[in-house]
Amino acid sequence: MSKQTQYVSKSINDKGYIEWTAEENQRWARLYERQINLLQGRACEQYMRGIELLNMPKDQIPQLPDIDKVLMEATGWQTAAVPALINFTEFFTLLANKRFPVATFIRSEEEFDYLQEPDVFHEIFGHCPLLTNPAFAHFTHVYGQLGLAANKEDRAFLARLYWFTVEFGLVQTEQGLRIYGGGILSSPGETLYALESEKPQRKPLKALDVLRTPYRIDIMQPIYFILDSFDGLFELSQLDIMSLVEQAKSLGLFEPQFEPKLKQAS
Repeated sequence: MSKQTQYVSKSINDKGYIEWTAEENQRWARLYERQINLLQGRACEQYMRGIELLNMPKDQIPQLPDIDKVLMEATGWQTAAVPALINFTEFFTLLANKRFPVATFIRSEEEFDYLQEPDVFHEIFGHCPLLTNPAFAHFTHVYGQLGLAANKEDRAFLARLYWFTVEFGLVQTEQGLRIYGGGILSSPGETLYALESEKPQRKPLKALDVLRTPYRIDIMQPIYFILDSFDGLFELSQLDIMSLVEQAKSLGLFEPQFEPKLKQAS
């Protein structure tokens, strides 16, 4: 999380609001319209219900106090405005205190289709709707508590659990396979790829397997893990995750299903 970024988060005024430019609001509107249409019949019903509850504006970037009001009433969560990138300790501390970090910048026009670091669209559109759901909110809270207490080595294993659930999770429903991971929900390319491409593997979610599965942040995922129901997040949060981390460390990681990232010449 603590790598270089070209983005600078915007400051918040004494009322908790951000002065977004007309251009930034227009970019949000385009991102919102494109993605909300694509998610019909692809996002899980819990996410779509969260979209209705938040009732976020379609033509301008939502203000965090407005999001907070809904989240607090629904699950006791709030957002927390943060710099473009934060370290793991701050990340886990926020989650452990039921505060979801939101980087207060929006992607540039050059990175309209894809960017690696999470921007305000990814955080608010991708994640906040599901924070209105008790199962998702509880799992995220427990995850934050575990991460805050973990050492550096264990956090690397926990990061895989977050990646394959909160960011890139799929869930089986009566209507078929649906998306709940925010990294997919905020990405048009990955939305179609995760559900409809024949290239990736799709496996039932077993916590030990997830903890042992490597990933890369800059490619379409070669593997997705599937919850058998959305309430499976509650069941996952009740497991002895740290005991499973110890097992994963003993067994070692699976062979990566992707090519290693090429190092840039210095």
